[in-house]
Amino acid sequence: MTEERSEQVDFAGPYLYANIVCLTLSDSPYADAQGISDLSGGTCTAQSATNWYDTMLPQIPDANILPASESAPAMLMALETRQVDFICTDMPTAQGAVAVYPDMVILDFSGSDDNFDVSDEEINIGVSVMKGNTVLLDAINAVLAPLTADDFNATMAQAVAIQPISEG
Repeated sequence: MTEERSEQVDFAGPYLYANIVCLTLSDSPYADAQGISDLSGGTCTAQSATNWYDTMLPQIPDANILPASESAPAMLMALETRQVDFICTDMPTAQGAVAVYPDMVILDFSGSDDNFDVSDEEINIGVSVMKGNTVLLDAINAVLAPLTADDFNATMAQAVAIQPISEG
């Protein structure tokens, strides 16, 4: 839900706050990282045309940032084949990844002072509605309004459990 995108569409929601996290392999020296500074010097990537690549990875001190991956599956394969030490993504993508790749672990630094510096625009996910369609916008917002962040997270966890991302 960015200001730039809101020039073309209206947004209902948000319906999810997608924390920014990293994924690494369970046997990686980075598996016990407690903050982004613990990732210092690691080789990493993220999906192209995302804030994960453009904004988050540069916040990791002395990170060896490889070219961006074309897609989420390509990013995950770079980690699985050990081309990188860790990747950066959002929590829903990470949850789907560990459902498919049990050797991956999520590094969630939220609530820590050593976390990514993010804006609401970078983590709020909403529903795009055609500009000016207030009937649909109001209807969606009426459904979302009483829900909490815990409700959103529970719904996303259920969605990941029944439809994890595919390998490949």
